[in-house]
Amino acid sequence: MATTEIKKEMDSLAKVINHHNHLYYQEDRSEISDQEFDQLLNRLIGLEKDYPEFADPNSPTQRVGGTVTKNFENVVHKYRMLSLGNTYSEEDLREFDQRVRKGLEGEGIAEELEYICELKFDGVAISLTYRNGQLALATTRGDGTRGDNITANAKTIRTLPLQLQGQLPEEFEVRGEVFMSHKEFERLNATLAEGDKYANPRNTTSGSLKLQDSALVAKRKLDCYLYAVLGENLPFTTHEEALETIKSWGFNVSQTYRKCTTIEQVLTYIAEWEEKRKSLPLETDGIVIKVNSYKQQQALGYTAKSPRWAIAYKYQAEVGITRLSSVTYQVGRTGSITPVANLEPVALAGTTVRRASLHNANEIERLDLHQSDMVTVEKGGEIIPKITGVLTEERQEAAEAIQFIEECPECKTTLIRVEGEANHYCPNTTGCPPQIKGKIEHFIQRKAMNIDSLGERTIDQLFQRGLVKNVADLFDLTIEDALSLEGFKEKSAQKMVEGIKQSLATPFEQVLFALGIRYVGQTVAVKLAEHFEQMETLRYAPLEELEAVPDVGKQIAKSVVDYFNDEKNTQIVERLEQAGLKMKIEAVDLGDNDQLGGKSFCLSGKFSTKKSILEGRIKASGGKVMSSFSKKLDYLVSNSEKETTKTKKAKEMGIAILSEVQLEQMLEN
Repeated sequence: MATTEIKKEMDSLAKVINHHNHLYYQEDRSEISDQEFDQLLNRLIGLEKDYPEFADPNSPTQRVGGTVTKNFENVVHKYRMLSLGNTYSEEDLREFDQRVRKGLEGEGIAEELEYICELKFDGVAISLTYRNGQLALATTRGDGTRGDNITANAKTIRTLPLQLQGQLPEEFEVRGEVFMSHKEFERLNATLAEGDKYANPRNTTSGSLKLQDSALVAKRKLDCYLYAVLGENLPFTTHEEALETIKSWGFNVSQTYRKCTTIEQVLTYIAEWEEKRKSLPLETDGIVIKVNSYKQQQALGYTAKSPRWAIAYKYQAEVGITRLSSVTYQVGRTGSITPVANLEPVALAGTTVRRASLHNANEIERLDLHQSDMVTVEKGGEIIPKITGVLTEERQEAAEAIQFIEECPECKTTLIRVEGEANHYCPNTTGCPPQIKGKIEHFIQRKAMNIDSLGERTIDQLFQRGLVKNVADLFDLTIEDALSLEGFKEKSAQKMVEGIKQSLATPFEQVLFALGIRYVGQTVAVKLAEHFEQMETLRYAPLEELEAVPDVGKQIAKSVVDYFNDEKNTQIVERLEQAGLKMKIEAVDLGDNDQLGGKSFCLSGKFSTKKSILEGRIKASGGKVMSSFSKKLDYLVSNSEKETTKTKKAKEMGIAILSEVQLEQMLEN
C-alpha cells in the first residue's frame, strides 16, 4: 500500500473513532457495537506502530495510554488558578449579594445583575490549553501559580476532546474538574484486598492523575466536567454564553447550571439540589455562584486569593450513625500515635465508611468514648470521616471507657507526652519499625530526594531483610541486594540502584527536608538552607539564632537542636555526606557573569515581568534570591508606592529598597 494511502486511512480511522467516541460519551448513544469499535481502534493502533511518522499526537489511540512520565514538568499558569471563598450560611450569601451590588454601583455599571449557579463537583481541578483546535497542555492546579504537566494522562479521559472543529480562537484555556464516578470507584475497590482499598473517589482521582504510566490512568476511566474558559478576544460576554459555546465545541459541560436574577432564586437553587445532588453519579459538596457578566466580573476584580465576583456555598456534612467496634493505634514516622476508630460499615456521602480518626487522647476524653458506643460520623468537607458525637442514651451497661494506651503498639516502648502538646509519642526513633520505615518513605518522596525507583513495599522488604535500618543505608545498597528481593530481576535491580545514585544531585534544601526533622516542612527547610547555607553551620547553630530565622520560632528551633544533639542522627547525616549528598547551597556556574557579586534580593508584590524570570536573571547575574528577611539580605525589591509590612521592616533593618525599574537597571549595568 502506498504511504499516501496509509496516511489517508489513518486520518479516516481517527475521524470515525472520534465520531463514535463523541456519540458514546457526549450523547450517551452508540451506532456500532463495542467489538466493532475495538476493531477500528486496534487497526489504527497497528498502523501507528508500523508507521510512526504519520501518528498524530492527539490520535484517539492516546485514550488507551502507554506514555511513561518519569518526572512531571512544572508549568507556570498563564492565568492563575484561584480558589473561592466558602460559606455555609444563607446570611453570608446575602452579604455577598449586597457587596456585589454595592461594588457595581460604585463602578457605575449597576445594570441588571445576573448570577450563574453551578454544582461544586468534588474532584481535581485541571487546566487545558488548546492551540489551533488541538489539546496542547494539561496541568494541575498546584499552588495556583504553577502546576504539573499531566498532558499524557489527561488524554486518556474519554470525554476530553483531543481535536476540536469549527471556528475557534487560536489559543484558549478551559478549566474543569476531573472526577471518578461512584460506579467506577466501587468497581476499582472491588478488585482490591480489604487493607488496600481506596478511601474516597476524590483522593483516588488525584492519585490517578499523577501515575507515571498513562495506560494505568486509562484503566481508571476518569471523567471531567468543564466550567470556565479563558483567553484573549473570546467570542462571548457572559459566563452563560461561554458554557453554551464550549459545549458546542465538544466539551463535557454539566447541564445542571441555572441563571438567577435574585439572591432568592439562588437560595431556591441551593435548596433544590441539597437532596437531588445525591442521585448524581459523582461527589458534590456545594454550589458555586458566579456573576454572569464578564464586564461586571472585571469591575469587581480579585482579592489576593479569590475573585470578588464568585463564592462557594458548602452544604452541611452528611451525618451517619453506626457502632464503634474497636480503637486501634497507628505510629507515624515522627513517633506520633494516632488513635483510629474502627466502625461497623455505614454509607456516607457516596462511600462506605469503616474507619475514622480520633486524633488524640484529648478527643477521646472529650467524646467520653466507651466500648461499643453508638456514634455519629460525618465527613469534614465530605472527605475525611470523623466522629462528632456519642449517643450516650444507647450506651451498653457496664461498657468501659476507652483508655489511651501507655505503650507503643509496635515496639512496646513507654509513650511520652510533651507538655503543651496533644499528641503522645513513641521516643524509640531508631528502633520502632513504623518510624524507621516512615522516615525512609518520607526521605524518598518526590518533594524530598525523589527516588522513584523505590516504593513502600520495597522499603518493607529491605527493612525486613535487615538491608536498610536508616536512610543512610540506602546508599550502600548493591544490585546483588536488590536481586535478593521478591519480584526483582536484573533490569529492575539496576533501576533501583541507579535511581538512588541519581538522587545525589538533589539540592541541599530538599536534602534538609528529606531528613524528616520534626516540624521542618518544605518551606522551613528552604528558609533554614538560605539562612545557614550549609549543613555544618546549621548543625551547630544556637537556639537563639535558629529562632531568629523567619517562620521558625521556638518549637521548630528546639526540634532542630534536639535532632542534631542526638548522636545517632548526626552519624546518619555524616554518612549521607560521605555518600555524596549535597550539604550546602551550591553556587551557580556564572562563567564571566558575576556582576551582582553575590548580593541577596527578596522580591515582594506584583511585577510587570514574571517573578520567576526576574529571580532567574538575578541568579544568572551572580545574585542570590531569598524568600524572606534575614540579616544577610541586601535588597528588597518592591513596586508598592504605599508602605507595606515588608518595606517598613526593610527600613527598620537598614535594607535597601529597589523598584522593578531600578532592579532592571542594575541587571543591565
